[in-house]
Amino acid sequence: MTDTEGAADGSAAMDASVTKLSPKDRRKRITDRLLAEGQVTIEELVQELGVSQMTVHRDLDALEHQGWLRKVRGGATATPSALFESTARWRGAEQVAAKEAICAAALTLAEPGQAVIIDDSSTALPLARSLSSHGAYTVITNSLQVINELAEEPDIRVIALGGEYHAAFNAFLGMSTADIARSFRADIAFLSTSAVDNGHCYHQAQENVLVKRALMAAARRKVLLVDHSKFGRQALYELAPLADFDLVISDDLLPQEEQDALQSLGVRYELATEGSHRR
Repeated sequence: MTDTEGAADGSAAMDASVTKLSPKDRRKRITDRLLAEGQVTIEELVQELGVSQMTVHRDLDALEHQGWLRKVRGGATATPSALFESTARWRGAEQVAAKEAICAAALTLAEPGQAVIIDDSSTALPLARSLSSHGAYTVITNSLQVINELAEEPDIRVIALGGEYHAAFNAFLGMSTADIARSFRADIAFLSTSAVDNGHCYHQAQENVLVKRALMAAARRKVLLVDHSKFGRQALYELAPLADFDLVISDDLLPQEEQDALQSLGVRYELATEGSHRR
């Protein structure tokens, strides 16, 4: 057998293995593994999926374009960066105890009968889950997960903000969503962000910033829910100065230097613990 024939046979074998999984199934396998492990190498995916490196690169390129992952040298990662926000599933598994404590504190601010805005952040999700046992509310949201959580709650009126659906955020985002949001007037808005630095909050996705700003404009009172891990991070687009929020709620692991910075800026904040107090 000549080298050319051998290469052709190897290529044919590889082509045959590609058909074992459809592109959709391959990419689901990739995202599932990435969500479980946080990162994966191209060589590991070649072995697991039985496809060529070129096919893996194409799959990773497609998933990166959709916002599911960030390609790095030799593989991919689900962890956020200044340009990349991790997916809703990944974020939902991070800082769970801190987010629950933050939302327990936030729940005391929402009075039954109010119109409440909840954004698409994983931080605010425990708040949505708690509202139904706290009273009757009108909830305005662009989060599909919040919509699904509250859809069958008899005391909760859900107003869903439509627009273009972004699977990586499990939410509706973009210009049309922002336009719809600005047509409402709510009592209080609960939002989160990807990064807090030097007295400002930031996000990696421009379309997300657009909607969050519209949600802020639609509320009489604005509350930022942000766990300690977001402080000192970087993201590309500025959302707003912290001073634009009526209250910032974090958790008791927030470093003292960050607390001092908030105080120096005159930002009203609360650290969520069993004995939480406001500053």
